[in-house]
Amino acid sequence: MCGIVGYIGKANAASVLIGGLRRLEYRGYDSAGLALLDGDVLHVSRAVGKVANLNESARADWDAELFQRAGTGIAHTRWATHGPPTEANAHPHLDESGHIALVHNGIIENYRSLRARLEKKGHHFHSETDTEVLAHLIGDCDKGDLLQAVRDALHQVEGTYGIAVVSSHEPGRIITARRGSPIVIGVGHGESIIASDATAILAHTQRVIYLDDDDIAVVTANAVDIRDLDNLPVTREIAELGLDAAAAEKGGYAHFMLKEIHEQPDSLANAIRGRLDLQIGSSVLAGMSTSPRELADISRVIMVGCGTSLHAAMVGEYAFGDLADIHAEARQAAEFRYRNPILGNRDLVVAISQSGETADTLAAVREARQKGAFVMSLVNVVGSTIARETGRGVYLHAGPEISVASTKAFTCQVSVLLMMALKLGRGRRFSRDEGLKLAREIEAIPELVRRVIAQDDSIAEIAARYLENEHAFFIGRGPMYPVALEGALKLKEISYIHAEGYHAAELKHGPIALLQEGTPVIVVACEGPAKDKTLGNVEECRARGARILGIITESDHEAEQVMDDFIAIPAAHPLVATIPATVALQLFSYHVARLRGCEIDQPRNLAKSVTVE
Repeated sequence: MCGIVGYIGKANAASVLIGGLRRLEYRGYDSAGLALLDGDVLHVSRAVGKVANLNESARADWDAELFQRAGTGIAHTRWATHGPPTEANAHPHLDESGHIALVHNGIIENYRSLRARLEKKGHHFHSETDTEVLAHLIGDCDKGDLLQAVRDALHQVEGTYGIAVVSSHEPGRIITARRGSPIVIGVGHGESIIASDATAILAHTQRVIYLDDDDIAVVTANAVDIRDLDNLPVTREIAELGLDAAAAEKGGYAHFMLKEIHEQPDSLANAIRGRLDLQIGSSVLAGMSTSPRELADISRVIMVGCGTSLHAAMVGEYAFGDLADIHAEARQAAEFRYRNPILGNRDLVVAISQSGETADTLAAVREARQKGAFVMSLVNVVGSTIARETGRGVYLHAGPEISVASTKAFTCQVSVLLMMALKLGRGRRFSRDEGLKLAREIEAIPELVRRVIAQDDSIAEIAARYLENEHAFFIGRGPMYPVALEGALKLKEISYIHAEGYHAAELKHGPIALLQEGTPVIVVACEGPAKDKTLGNVEECRARGARILGIITESDHEAEQVMDDFIAIPAAHPLVATIPATVALQLFSYHVARLRGCEIDQPRNLAKSVTVE
């Protein structure tokens, strides 16, 4: 959600912080702020809107020499939770004395009682935020040692936090801590960078330290001292990011989303490479850390995720059932722990998250582990909290995904789930020949997607016919049903068209009442067991004047005849076809949003990584 950047070292702190915030803009935000330490003087500037507004505001507030001179500071992009996006509510927030500045991601759940207690002691608040309460609480605890003050304050708070704190009384260090909201520390030469996302660090260093929950660190230009909340030293290893800073740039594309759609042949190749065994017709997923005996003992697969990751899990539900003859369920992660799930040690719980930081999915992981299930993760971000807490799983290797609307992460998630299902299937019901046939189809996925992307211009022409509608329906059956849900999600996320995805059979049970002349119905009707039934639903929509756009299989002349427009994808196994079908809908949604003049990479009200429940 919100973005944190902190810097201490020999460089121009303001430039590093502003640059870091710009790299975090994709996460979604509505205001921004910056605090610089110039010796023992604290300077703060805030602005509503984009980081560019903050840059202009800060340069207007401060003299040019301060920008060049200050070597320590913290900065933040805020996504409003407590109070609207105003300058007063933007971070950093100060304590009562004005000597301590704080930036914060997360939610302090008991901030009201803390605020009431502090007000009785004479504290005056200038915002509606929970964060300002934490800043005042730290100031109230400060007796001359900022680390001890932060520790004492955090012992009193309930909720989640990722924080960075500076004090004009202790200009040589930044205090940072986390609980439920990510913090990563970049270790440079004579400089250290703190961020909520490694993207802000890429341009400066590849060496990073990931904090765990309840870690608190004293960060200086030359050292990182990490302790727990009881002041006991803890050791966290320095890891290598292994990411290319250029991967987080647009590279000549108009939007990150378009770039990431076009990157999918490569990202899928990376996700699949080295993971198919064409000798035995199976897959090799070393991160699962499971023996054939352990896999054979699994009685049920439960996949948990939110949003796009939930849709990937729904495709996985079909894959595990059809390929591995195993009971599989896709669960909404936010509901998982509150339903008091019945789990045992023969249940495999797969946590699916692009960022590896999704709060609800992380809570589901902890619940599953508590109940003795076999837990693994499917994430894109190396070193993320979910990956570290599960200790086993499969990385997507999709590369950085900057656009809020997920594209390549989703298709890589589905491809990995297919390989997981293939692995389980070969140990249960699949013959070598059946496994080899499917493995070769999975191997061909990058080329299938390349052939869809080659239709970019023609898909843009089709999209131009669907700009004026404010409502749209997406329908599909079988594994194409979650593809329809994902297509509807993409369109609503970036074009702001009200789009709903339905199982095609559900149309007659209510939604068809909303159809009228010209209403778009986007139908995913690729070759598969339920195609004829889906085409029957298309006829029902046509009879009511709907305009039909079909995602169909190449040379399917029967399907072509009942569509007003169609995008043809290469023939493939029905489960494999979910990936090129999804890419076709990604391009369609992108071009609708582009032609409507929408903000594509940073849609209103949305954040890339949802780190609060």
